[in-house]
Amino acid sequence: MNTQLFVDQLNREVYLNNMPKRIISLVPSLTDFLHYLSLDEEVVGITKFCIHPQEWYENKEKIGGTKRVNIEKVIALEPDLIIGNKEENTKEDILALEKVAPVWMSDVNSFDDGIEMIMKLGVVLSKEKVCNELVKNLEQEYSPLKNLGQNLSVLYFIWNKPSYVAGQSTFIGSMIEKLGFNNMAKIDRYPELESLGDCEPNYVFLSSEPFPFEEKHKEKYQSLFPSAKITLVDGEMFSWYGSRMLFAVNYFKDNLRQRL
Repeated sequence: MNTQLFVDQLNREVYLNNMPKRIISLVPSLTDFLHYLSLDEEVVGITKFCIHPQEWYENKEKIGGTKRVNIEKVIALEPDLIIGNKEENTKEDILALEKVAPVWMSDVNSFDDGIEMIMKLGVVLSKEKVCNELVKNLEQEYSPLKNLGQNLSVLYFIWNKPSYVAGQSTFIGSMIEKLGFNNMAKIDRYPELESLGDCEPNYVFLSSEPFPFEEKHKEKYQSLFPSAKITLVDGEMFSWYGSRMLFAVNYFKDNLRQRL
């Protein structure tokens, strides 16, 4: 038996005896990424929030939610690798799951973290070639998008009541800056609007997730920011790391650009 040592994004040591053959994903964006890596047979369990790809959502075994994992269902699936995320999953669940199988943890708070995650998991899953190509494509495709925002200011709302925005040290915040916008939320993580003080952004982005903003919500934010352009945006494009980062390029180039 050839035991290999891997280090995840939390600098935890993860030991695997062989190439994983029974994988459980606790993260929707990483489930999407595993599909991109053609691991259809290897992935045996996903969460109820892993909506992409649709055929996996319809046919793969569900092991609960990202915050409430059904440990007994995980045990029954006999995984040899579980893939989680610091922000998406709870510490309590991860500690329990570590007793079941090796757990590889991602921690993605920036575009560069997303690149690192792709590379690291590529090694773990023996998919280095496809992951190297993905990273190369991401670097090429995002370079022309760096001036999309023209350094105009934006507030990106993830929740309505109370009104939370994406701040610094978040993947969303990093994506906003990657596209050439100036994120007006200079506080780390997800501060409430009231904590930002007076601000007059050029744009207000209302995300489709985790709170599903709709047209009916635009009036409220237009009254709060009379001079801003209020725009509904696809939350997956700003917050899903992995292969969805490449999928998002056309959205930014076409759909978003047309509405700025």
